[in-house]
Amino acid sequence: MFTIKIDQSWLVVLGLALTITACKPKRKFEGPPGYNVNAPKKFVMPPSLQEISGIAFYQGNSDTVYAQEDENGKLYFLHPGDKKSSTFKFARHGDYEDVAICNNNVIMLRSNGILYTFPFADIHLVEEKGNVTEWKDLLPKGEYEGMYADEASRRVYIICKDCAGEKGGKIAKGYILQLSNDGKLSQHGSFAVDVKEIEEVMGVNKINFKPSALALNPITKEWYIISSIGKLLVVADSNWKVQATYNLNPALYYQPEGIAFDKTGNLYISNEGGDLHSGNILKTTWTGK
Repeated sequence: MFTIKIDQSWLVVLGLALTITACKPKRKFEGPPGYNVNAPKKFVMPPSLQEISGIAFYQGNSDTVYAQEDENGKLYFLHPGDKKSSTFKFARHGDYEDVAICNNNVIMLRSNGILYTFPFADIHLVEEKGNVTEWKDLLPKGEYEGMYADEASRRVYIICKDCAGEKGGKIAKGYILQLSNDGKLSQHGSFAVDVKEIEEVMGVNKINFKPSALALNPITKEWYIISSIGKLLVVADSNWKVQATYNLNPALYYQPEGIAFDKTGNLYISNEGGDLHSGNILKTTWTGK
């Protein structure tokens, strides 16, 4: 008869590790006042929008969401929750990052700063139509992902993800374009987000802030800026002064690439999909402060 001796030292180590894990407090993820960003409603996108990036609404109406993805020069539109989408082809394949709708015009942003505009009405007429204008040289060379168009002023705000001369990453530059009545774009100024202010609010010495989306909250009139890298939401006032920062839960916001508000102030954040996740849009209802 054999006797087996068991070294129980590893059981002690395992028990200690489990005890430490159990005692370790869970990380809390907070959101802006009036938004429970940790309990959003999820809309799973169809396979064609697996790589969904920017999102927008027409005059703030949330019954239809307009979106684009990274590779095809198409505008996609669907009712949230639909399993299929309609499309309008406006350009050849490329790296497209955001969409805005303003003054009955659709504006599409390519990552290299090239813009495309076409009448909103065209998307409902045919699959592909020739009333598309390509705009070059309105923005400095760089990488762009975030865009927002203000219906009242007809100004288009575009923030740079990575541009030259940004003072070692301490300034995130932005540019303002004016949309005319006949759908033409022209330069109208610039703005900047001070990354040092973000670091001060967060209480850290250095962050990697690469803006991927921005939108203006119609209720609070504050700017909401997302950095997919770092899963960070930054809130700034109308003068771009940083007011608050929020770490988004990566289990929910695993690759936030787009942001939009509807006219009642509900918040929508789109997540690009991957091997383990489908592309989706997360809706957080405005509850009031």
